[in-house]
Amino acid sequence: MCVLDAGDAAFTVEFGDAIDPDLLAAVNALDVGIARLQAEGGLPGVIETMPTFRSLTVFFDPLQTGREILLEALRPLFAASGHSGGDNGRLWHLPVCYEGIFAPDLAETARSLGVSEDEVVALHSGSEYLVYMLGFLPGFPFMGDLPKALRLPRRPEPRLRVPPGSVAIATGLTAIYPWESPGGWHLLGRCPVSLFDAGRESPSLLAAGDHVRFVPVSMAEYERIERSLKAGEIEPQHWLTSPRAEDAEVLR
Repeated sequence: MCVLDAGDAAFTVEFGDAIDPDLLAAVNALDVGIARLQAEGGLPGVIETMPTFRSLTVFFDPLQTGREILLEALRPLFAASGHSGGDNGRLWHLPVCYEGIFAPDLAETARSLGVSEDEVVALHSGSEYLVYMLGFLPGFPFMGDLPKALRLPRRPEPRLRVPPGSVAIATGLTAIYPWESPGGWHLLGRCPVSLFDAGRESPSLLAAGDHVRFVPVSMAEYERIERSLKAGEIEPQHWLTSPRAEDAEVLR
């Protein structure tokens, strides 16, 4: 672990240089520890934290506190983060339609990998993925790890527009585009569940440390889910199958 300066109002705690579940556990343990201290009234001057695959950046108000003061206060958390002791993430089962216009790269991906389209879908939906971090776009989850048989480099030419809800793969990762945007990943399907809503108490549906499994659905089922979500007949939490304690209170 090392601490890197990030200007006069932030520093980054770096735990390693790889995409690895153990590093993510250490990052999340430190993040949760800081949030707990703030809730208890400690750590005055800390504005926010930003977790990534392997590091946590702490932003602070230099008029209220300082780098050395915070590092001293966080020292017990540094030791604890190396022994995070487990996985407290939630488990989501999100529907994905791997058919027709929702899967523009499925056939080419199958050809490149030397397998059938059904095998690509079975491999992609047959694994459980860890949400390593959110970034690129609000609510965009970087999830891993893909089965080795599905690993491809990014597309040689990115698309200018990727539709929202697109489920994609690249290298060892998979993701869902919450918004229309440019994108260079291979599009295998479409998820009807919105990943980001500024009107929700927690705008991003997924969080670092969560787990996701993809459930194949037909085009007709996708459209039914989409209509039900728009009508408010079901909430995105419908697909949360293993909530944390605070989520369970909301769902009751």
